[in-house]
Amino acid sequence: MKFIRGLMLCLVAVPMLAQAATVDQTNPYKMMDKVSAHLFGTLKAEQKKIQANPEELRVIVKQELLPYINARYAAYKVLGANLRNTTAEQRDAFTAAFTDYLVASYAQVLTQYTDQKIELESPKPVPADRSIISVRVDIIDPQRPPIRLDFKLRLNKKTKEWQGFDMVAEGVSMLSTKQSEWSGQLRTKGIDAVTQSLRDLAAKPIHIEKN
Repeated sequence: MKFIRGLMLCLVAVPMLAQAATVDQTNPYKMMDKVSAHLFGTLKAEQKKIQANPEELRVIVKQELLPYINARYAAYKVLGANLRNTTAEQRDAFTAAFTDYLVASYAQVLTQYTDQKIELESPKPVPADRSIISVRVDIIDPQRPPIRLDFKLRLNKKTKEWQGFDMVAEGVSMLSTKQSEWSGQLRTKGIDAVTQSLRDLAAKPIHIEKN
């Protein structure tokens, strides 16, 4: 399965950053329900603009998605054991490049949206001692078999808000996949080279994929 296929139902929120604070992040299930509803409403409303200029999706992702993702935590998870051999400046540069890469990846995936039906699992009690949970989402498309996604969210113990950091598509973790893919390059070429590779990937134009 392609990495981008599984990213289709990323966490997103409302059209303006100023409105992002209105989404309650203290309950992961309510947050997922709210942001997904806003996402697909926005995509429907902006389809003409998106079809004319797919780069508009970068704007949507930056405004609606990033407030709900802990990009630094995700970046550090990808670095894994390589993290200890980096400087603060290198970590900051890698996180920035990784964030831009996520924006580009999510934007590219969102070009595939064609009004699929989305089903979220019913809310469950969140144990007080849990700081990481998964929320299941099913994408129902009459033209294809259903796709199961499990979004992993982490509780910020200071703010008491939940943020996404990983997505598991049909049992395959996005972060684990990226960690395996880049671990060899991190060991042989170093973090600076991988950071530049991420910048190059992020800079590629967003385009509408033909089925």
